[in-house]
Amino acid sequence: MSNILIAEDEERIAVFVDKGLRAAGFSTTVVADGDDALERARSGNHALVLLDVGLGGIDGFEVLRRIRAENLTLPIIMLTARTGVEDTVAGLEGGANDYMPKPFRFDELLARVRLRLRDATAQVTTTLSRGDLTLDALTRRARVGDTQIDLSAREFALAEEFLLHPDQVLSREQLLSRVWGLDFDPGSNVVDVYVRYLRAKFGAHRIETVRGMGYRLR
Repeated sequence: MSNILIAEDEERIAVFVDKGLRAAGFSTTVVADGDDALERARSGNHALVLLDVGLGGIDGFEVLRRIRAENLTLPIIMLTARTGVEDTVAGLEGGANDYMPKPFRFDELLARVRLRLRDATAQVTTTLSRGDLTLDALTRRARVGDTQIDLSAREFALAEEFLLHPDQVLSREQLLSRVWGLDFDPGSNVVDVYVRYLRAKFGAHRIETVRGMGYRLR
């Protein structure tokens, strides 16, 4: 049974989510303070964190930053009443796996929890390689040959998706759903922008554009 850490300082929401997850077969731990959330996340006793941005003590963004700075890889879904693009980007670039704006429907939250837990289970293999390109999921580091490459959290997640599906054409919609986990405007060019970032770091020849379909790792 997976244990979910719920870091939420609004009691009404915490109770709502706690009851729903327990009814769905999960065990849960509820905290209302950022410092407590960080301590619990470090314990290794939780499979996923639901992390509110507006916590008491240190806020959710700082909790997220410290968790990822310690190379803790447990999935994190941010919960927030803030809907600005800047906050969304800040959370995802900081290493969040997903982002749920309040108010939300519980069935959608539950679906995202199950998806992130499934992703985490599928990625037990810590090293992914293709030719001389290697990603280490534990250290969150990339190498091309003997050269270490620095990647942001989103760049790493995108590279990981390509390496999990080598030679497979991945559409922009698939990459948005799997890497960003959000319902972006279909006209958004965020995937194209991050593909350019990876090409600049890995070599332009590694990621092929398949016209009208998407991208493929060669």
